[in-house]
Amino acid sequence: MVFFVAGLLVAGFATGAADKDKGDKKVDTRVFEMRTYYAAPGKMDALHARFRDHTNKLFVKHGITLIGFWSPTDAKEAQQKMIYVLAYPSREAADKSWKAFREDADWIAAKNASEKDGKLVDKVDSIFLNPTDYSPIK
Repeated sequence: MVFFVAGLLVAGFATGAADKDKGDKKVDTRVFEMRTYYAAPGKMDALHARFRDHTNKLFVKHGITLIGFWSPTDAKEAQQKMIYVLAYPSREAADKSWKAFREDADWIAAKNASEKDGKLVDKVDSIFLNPTDYSPIK
């Protein structure tokens, strides 16, 4: 799965590689975070709704760049996992953004409302990523 998402990242930033070929020496110093959410049984639709209706807007509000969201192609696995990638100017910026997000009254209200019938997420995996020196994103 990591290779699949990494491939999508490369494809999503191919335009950045084209700019570099034109002599643009700008280096992307962002740090990326790949997160995998494991939904509680029967809660994936509610989790998607929370992201669609609340979470994404709040991420942007707190300086988090949305790169992409994916569901596995296998229908059963798609009801269990959601994978997404975010970007930040630095790891320190990521920590600051997450702190502000978690303390945001709008997030707390949205989370509480969405979980009135039980938690939506059983587990979250998170990994921070730096592009390699040969990545089209650099």
